[in-house]
Amino acid sequence: CPLPDFLPLKCDACEQIFCTDHIAYAQHDCTSAYKKDVQVPVCPLCNTPVPVRRGEMPDVVVGEHIDRDCKSDPAQRKRKIFTNKCLKPGCKQKEMMKVICDQCHKNYCLKHRHPLDHDCSGAGRPLSKAG
Repeated sequence: CPLPDFLPLKCDACEQIFCTDHIAYAQHDCTSAYKKDVQVPVCPLCNTPVPVRRGEMPDVVVGEHIDRDCKSDPAQRKRKIFTNKCLKPGCKQKEMMKVICDQCHKNYCLKHRHPLDHDCSGAGRPLSKAG
């Protein structure tokens, strides 16, 4: 910069000397700006700061916070609505309501609710397999 400056300023990130017009990180394309320019995202639902490690995308971390740790009402309602896990081995489906088998009295998803679909070990013999 050809501007004569009587009070040059030292960049606290890269430690080079700049005038008042070029001291900002963006103005001199500072390569060490990431060391000083740290921002902590805030959850939009519960207004708590969400810590982000270097190299992580803030949007992804805030999304994971909302899915797991957020204490706000909308996030907790979303998390707890599907809590009835299917007991068929290998199935990870969760339903909003319990679907109890009449014969073995266990909870299953809609796909495995019929006795022949979950290899029922109940007292009665299953009559038919759902289509």
